[in-house]
Amino acid sequence: MLYLDIDGVLNPEAPERAEEFAEHRIGRMVVRLSGRHAEWLAELGECYELVWASTWEEYANTYIGPLLGLPELPYVALSAYRYRDDDPRLPVTQLPRMRKWAPILRHADGRRFAWVDDVIPFRARRQAWPYRDVRLVPVSAAEGLRRRHVDGLLAWGGKGERGFPPRRGQGWAR
Repeated sequence: MLYLDIDGVLNPEAPERAEEFAEHRIGRMVVRLSGRHAEWLAELGECYELVWASTWEEYANTYIGPLLGLPELPYVALSAYRYRDDDPRLPVTQLPRMRKWAPILRHADGRRFAWVDDVIPFRARRQAWPYRDVRLVPVSAAEGLRRRHVDGLLAWGGKGERGFPPRRGQGWAR
């Protein structure tokens, strides 16, 4: 599974090659999307099940996916998240930065996954580090997704061990 953020990843803040991006107005927002990203996502879709992990949630399928030539993708329901006892424990002060981590873990439910985002907190990286079936790919919000990220994901996509330990009820490193 490949969890994808949108803003800062597919919609970078200040891309180096701005001419490769087309601006699209969505309501009062302007998003920059690249045809290269569409090609790269098609490549990644051959190795991974693509899943939106963005605050756009289901609206990613309405507004972003069609502009990138993507079929409707599953998404992580971030706004519906409610803490459960088997979620990773974290201080209340970390909740805003860690708002995606537990919902992604819950959605993955023990399956092998990669997560591409411009905000991957240190605590999430530390919790994921011991597990070979998790790949966290931080990207620069200014630049967004780059070919080096795609190549790394493609190389990792066919490799790794099975048996990702944290399943429901098994808990996470604290």
